[in-house]
Amino acid sequence: MTDHTPADTDCSRQEPYALQVLGEEMAPEFPHGCIVIVAPGDRRDPGSYVFAQVAGVRWFRKYVRDPQGAEYLIAEHPDYPPISLAGRDWDVLGVIVQRNIRRRIKHYP
Repeated sequence: MTDHTPADTDCSRQEPYALQVLGEEMAPEFPHGCIVIVAPGDRRDPGSYVFAQVAGVRWFRKYVRDPQGAEYLIAEHPDYPPISLAGRDWDVLGVIVQRNIRRRIKHYP
């Protein structure tokens, strides 16, 4: 995932923006090269795909909360371990609302 976000202005904070997925961490749902649309905000709904910052590093992952309340960021590809959020400084920068792959569009709640 590219590490660029829009300039921090009053208008841009509220506007969706596009990012290109780099790498296979979120494949097959989000293959390398696809474009995702990010709606800014800190919504933390379990099962949502989020663009998050953890200890200064930005990640595109699925947000999950287990039955005990522990929170994780999970890659779709099984070769990448979950990122535990327990005791870490983290924030959701935005939620993925759309994926574009070669003109095929899928929307996410």
